[in-house]
Amino acid sequence: MLMYMDELEEVFSYALKSTIFINRDVLRPEYIPTELPHREEQVSKLGAILAPALRNSKPSNIFIYGLTGTGKTAVTKYVLKRLYNKAIEIGSDIVTCYVNTRQEDTTYRVIVRLGECVGLKLPFTGISTAEAYRRFLKVLDSRNSIMIVVLDEIDFLIKKQGDELLYRLSRSSDDLTNSKISIIGITNDLKLVEDLDPRVRSSLGEIEIVFPPYNAIQLEDILKRRAKMAFNPKAIDDAVISLCASLAAREHGDARRALDLLRVSGEIAEREGAETISIQHVYIALKEIERDRASEVISTMPLHSKLVLLAIYNLTRNNTKTTTGEVYIHYKALCAKLGIESVTQRRVSDIISELDMIGIITARLISRGRYGKTRMISLAVPEDVVLNALRGDSYIDSLLSRDR
Repeated sequence: MLMYMDELEEVFSYALKSTIFINRDVLRPEYIPTELPHREEQVSKLGAILAPALRNSKPSNIFIYGLTGTGKTAVTKYVLKRLYNKAIEIGSDIVTCYVNTRQEDTTYRVIVRLGECVGLKLPFTGISTAEAYRRFLKVLDSRNSIMIVVLDEIDFLIKKQGDELLYRLSRSSDDLTNSKISIIGITNDLKLVEDLDPRVRSSLGEIEIVFPPYNAIQLEDILKRRAKMAFNPKAIDDAVISLCASLAAREHGDARRALDLLRVSGEIAEREGAETISIQHVYIALKEIERDRASEVISTMPLHSKLVLLAIYNLTRNNTKTTTGEVYIHYKALCAKLGIESVTQRRVSDIISELDMIGIITARLISRGRYGKTRMISLAVPEDVVLNALRGDSYIDSLLSRDR
């Protein structure tokens, strides 16, 4: 026990003596900077669309598209903050409400969050979704306000709960006399609106803003600006920043990934008691982030996606490969063990494509001559990462316990 206490004392001493960081929080995703370089066009366009709210007019609904880490959320929060401050300055009542629908992952929980934004406390259980929505509208209408609702990662909610809430919000003018609601949907699914119910598409009448990926030069500029605020100048050099930018640029220009890489590199250097961040620290951080990202993605997947991944894990252990057909057969067997209905082979094929797209597996199309084409599937992340991330789901745990 004394040994552990001494080790902890050493860790704490390193942290207290560290000269690496000045303010590491400026490298975190939730930090909204005072300037957003290389997103001036998107800031200007979003601001112009929302500006009518200052004259008590309902702005058009907006859908913002772009890959992860392209600045969609940061730009939206930045513009809304500026809009809200301007509204206070001129005495206009604008309510802004940001909801991450991956976290508030049911229609009811989203409505609870909307209620909080207008000062309404709804019970977490005990009333219907329709009643909760009615109470929210009643309180909002009593304020004579323009409400701007941001639904971030809206594709996640729609895939899980359908588009009923989007339909209600887009038709809210039918139920409101004094107030108005505008919607900003943020997604990386470019085909999301196409897949909506025609009634919802008709009601939305949205304007689209597309965020392109950052290139390596833009990412390097962003990192240099943040690094000035985050690090002691002697702790970091341009070579480390350039490497973080180039590594992130390889993955579709993800600024969030670049900032995480820079922060974690600094934290690794700090833990080692180093005075400067080295290139080696960046490569260690890259491995650490990839493991953490894969775990987060897997643990939040729907049940059937987890079952398909478990089937792939079982079939590809020890660096072997499998095919789509073999995965489907094994997946159906897992569903049978659990006593639940399996999805179609086409849906399993779609899930495999999704897992391939997010980098959890590799699915390579090969020709089998007269037998047609198939996909050869293998894991793209370590087996232990997959298994540990799948654990914690009661269905998966019951299957794993049977295999012991």
